[in-house]
Amino acid sequence: MPLIEKQRFICLDCELTGLDAVQDRIIEVAAAEFDMASIYSEYESLVDPECEIPESSIAIHHITHDMVQGMPKIQDILPEVINLLGNHIIIGHGVKFDIEVIANAADRFGIPHTLRNNLTLDTLRMARLYGESPVNSLAQLRKHFNIESEGAHRAMGDVIVNIEVFRYLCKHYKTTEQIFDVLSRPIQMKIMPLGPHKGRALKDIPLEYLRWAANKDFDQDLLFSLRTELKKRKKGGLFSQSTNPFQDL
Repeated sequence: MPLIEKQRFICLDCELTGLDAVQDRIIEVAAAEFDMASIYSEYESLVDPECEIPESSIAIHHITHDMVQGMPKIQDILPEVINLLGNHIIIGHGVKFDIEVIANAADRFGIPHTLRNNLTLDTLRMARLYGESPVNSLAQLRKHFNIESEGAHRAMGDVIVNIEVFRYLCKHYKTTEQIFDVLSRPIQMKIMPLGPHKGRALKDIPLEYLRWAANKDFDQDLLFSLRTELKKRKKGGLFSQSTNPFQDL
């Protein structure tokens, strides 16, 4: 593969009525073609989801029902979005979710695409590998790298911030092939990123919760990290460790 400086990428972000890639509907799409120095083209559009937007979602992205009235329906803009994505490497924070959202919408309307075949680089996983930000959300990475805010949780604002975060996270690599290589293996995480023990070191999480979480449908990095911690405790004779959820109170 060519040097990273010579490549162009597409950064993608979608806002939805909820968090389900199959059941929820797109209300905003943004994408930008870029390289390490410039942004060459941008696309963004609000989308009429043809359904209500829950208040819980509005609280996050501030896109109201009134804002999407009269906007294009997703089937009307999908051909342009799919054409823009082309066969580029697609960048995003948890990018496979955004691709699945677009692909599911295209499938629903019989619009041809090969999006699931595109190569991707997930800045969430790259941030875990980088390891120097205490929290790997896009908002916290923006602060960590002193990137100017572009308007949180709106699609194009997140795309612009994500591009800058990606540029910072690429600084130790010369080719995308190197990044694909390191991301081909699970990444060891030290902190629980979600659930009732969010922000807590894995080594301090109660054993029963670890056992439960290690069999859930989490991403490969978290499952690898949970199972590695379980093996460590078993090997070290530490299976009594952290079994009392009240021990730190």
